Amino acid sequence: MNRTFTYFASDFHLGVPDIMTSLEREKRIVGWLDKIKHNAHAIYLVGDLFDFWFEYKYVVPKGHIRLLGKLAELADSGIELHIFHGNHDLWQFGYLEKELGCKVHHSPLLVNISGKRFYIAHGDGLGPGQRWFKFVLSVYRNSFFQRLFAFFHPSIGMRLANWFSHRSKMKPTIENGQYLGDEKEYLFLHAADVLRKDPVDYFIFGHRHLSFNRPLNGARVVNLGDWFTKNTYAVFDGENVKLITE
Repeated sequence: MNRTFTYFASDFHLGVPDIMTSLEREKRIVGWLDKIKHNAHAIYLVGDLFDFWFEYKYVVPKGHIRLLGKLAELADSGIELHIFHGNHDLWQFGYLEKELGCKVHHSPLLVNISGKRFYIAHGDGLGPGQRWFKFVLSVYRNSFFQRLFAFFHPSIGMRLANWFSHRSKMKPTIENGQYLGDEKEYLFLHAADVLRKDPVDYFIFGHRHLSFNRPLNGARVVNLGDWFTKNTYAVFDGENVKLITE
């Protein structure tokens, strides 16, 4: 089996807007994973796989069995599997590493792949501005508030979190899908700042629900779009990164 390709996808947001729509999306994603498993050396899932995820000590969210089972199968077959925290599913505390055998990344990753240098991150909180969002994100990431939330019984905590997630999801998704222009697009500005300090060939981001592959000072900035509205992913063949619509 010739596994030479590296795949990137993000923003599945499983769980919204309702059970049946999410299930259909999950089946599409699993079908895509089945299609690429024969030539995939590594798969990077760059955040917000779930619209909400919180691991209690002895309880994890129910559902998403098809995706989790498929990811376990791929990891067991020898495919290198990476999962990044997004701003919707950052409350991961070891379950996925143990059950799936994947690597979970809590912050941007610089990695060499077939001689090319990649900077991979979900994208939340990166770049200038976004003061309110960065404040909320700091609360989400704070261990004290995480422990405080864990005191809720799972039936209460999960219901509360899912209510908030469902209520706030659609408007941010629409707004987050609007391109701001090269001078204002904060992930572009973040990539330019990184390039001043480190040589990078490819930047891979999620979060913005935009799909583009654009040049920047000799590098390329790739935003993966989503599987909520676009069904897009990127593939690296050892030389180039292509953005593909499934």
